[in-house]
Amino acid sequence: MSQPYAGGELELFAAATHWKAYFASVLRPFVAGRVLEVGAGIGTNIPFLHNERVTCWTGLEPDPALARRIEEGVAAGSLPGDCRVLSGTTRTLAPAAQYDTILYIDVLEHIADDRGELGCARRHLAPAGHLVVLAPAHQFLFSAFDASIGHHRRYSRAGLLRLAPPECRLATCRMLDGAGFFASLANRLLLSEAMPTARQIAFWDRFLVPVSRRLDGALGYRFGKTVVAAWRAAA
Repeated sequence: MSQPYAGGELELFAAATHWKAYFASVLRPFVAGRVLEVGAGIGTNIPFLHNERVTCWTGLEPDPALARRIEEGVAAGSLPGDCRVLSGTTRTLAPAAQYDTILYIDVLEHIADDRGELGCARRHLAPAGHLVVLAPAHQFLFSAFDASIGHHRRYSRAGLLRLAPPECRLATCRMLDGAGFFASLANRLLLSEAMPTARQIAFWDRFLVPVSRRLDGALGYRFGKTVVAAWRAAA
């Protein structure tokens, strides 16, 4: 299923390496075996999440142009050689396809039927596999930026947990980027910009994310602008 992506933020956030390294440190314990990254974009999350326990990585991307970017990265050696790309959605996966890890990194908020999406993903999750979601938090932070890149919603912790796939047990749920929360709040109340600038992204990534690394743990991962949940399928 071909579906061009309307957002223009992928290149901007590709430079947010401190943020990607931070959330990857939280998610990596759940990433192993046969990995499916839904909505893989241009592949910028792969180098941060790929690890020695991964046996193969499939990037599932509905936009053919973005999918080609991942293929080019593999060919150029900037992405791991065990990566492959499928142009489509979870609805177009082979019925028998099974994965040990299924990832949604800033993707679920783009999907209108989020509950149905996770139910579909669950059918492709191997026994004892992990389904992992990282998404923007707090609907009151919904901004012109969210609307411009096709977000349907932001999530509360409770709202995300209500989407728990069948026959899955919660492994973790955390809020991240407490310092970044205030930058998002300022954009929502004061700036209302449809797209952050490269300078704003760089400031957040270089200065606020390191603060969040210390702050989030001190707050017990109960406060932030991003919510993470991981579920483990029944064995």
